[in-house]
Amino acid sequence: MKGKHNTAYYWAFILPSVIAISIIILIPLLLGIGTSLTNSDGYQAVFTGLENYQRLFKDEQFISSMWFTLRFSFVAVILINAIGLGLALLVTQKLGKVSTIFRTIFFMPNLIGGIILGFIWQFIFVRAFEGIASATGISFFSSWLSDSTTGFWALVIVFLWQMSGYIMIVYISFLANIPGELLEAGQMDGANNWQAFWKIKFPMLAPAVTISLFLTLANAFKVYDVNLALTNGAPYGSTEMVAMNIYNTAFYQYEQGYAQAKAIVFLLLIAAISLTQIFLTRRKEVDL
Repeated sequence: MKGKHNTAYYWAFILPSVIAISIIILIPLLLGIGTSLTNSDGYQAVFTGLENYQRLFKDEQFISSMWFTLRFSFVAVILINAIGLGLALLVTQKLGKVSTIFRTIFFMPNLIGGIILGFIWQFIFVRAFEGIASATGISFFSSWLSDSTTGFWALVIVFLWQMSGYIMIVYISFLANIPGELLEAGQMDGANNWQAFWKIKFPMLAPAVTISLFLTLANAFKVYDVNLALTNGAPYGSTEMVAMNIYNTAFYQYEQGYAQAKAIVFLLLIAAISLTQIFLTRRKEVDL
């Protein structure tokens, strides 16, 4: 009788979560897969099979946006984790109240919405940088958002500014759990700060690296709001990321079925990269 009660309690607790996940994730995913097999324009749909999937691999703009997103994600993930770890090491030093102030300052950009963030930095790149270029004659500061190369780095800079403080918090939580006895033992053995970091702190930060890489990868791939506010894909779609390409296909070109096919392929790519990253970093944790 007791076992039946436990089973009832189990399902009473888990069922709401299962229903919520089904409504929010599973059912829309299945509907999306179905829509991707049609030529839906949002109003009517005719089954076309795999035609949309065959078409997207010949779509030069989609392939270009995919390549741009992959490059952006690769650079952003590395830099954000490097900067986030550096900030975490900085603010965990014995600086008193100054450490708390620095933590707040570094984390604040993460609280600003992506659209607002994009418009703030658009003003900086367009007005402030152009003002510096006019005053100094240095062409480096001119036309940052009208060139695909500098537009790429503009997006990276804004994303770094937004995400580094968030990742800093992840690393801080793990640094705080490193036993002080290990660091003291290292100092007694003559280890300097650099050696203490690589031999003691970094191996114990391996789980934090796994989590941070996953978070930054997930966020880098789905960037849309900053892309919209900062460059809107200009010039000529050269800074258009996949999320924007899918959105434009669905709601500007009214090709819902084709957009869903792009989204499904993008989902599979993200899942493959994320699972590979987790597998490799988890295995590295064991080695460390």
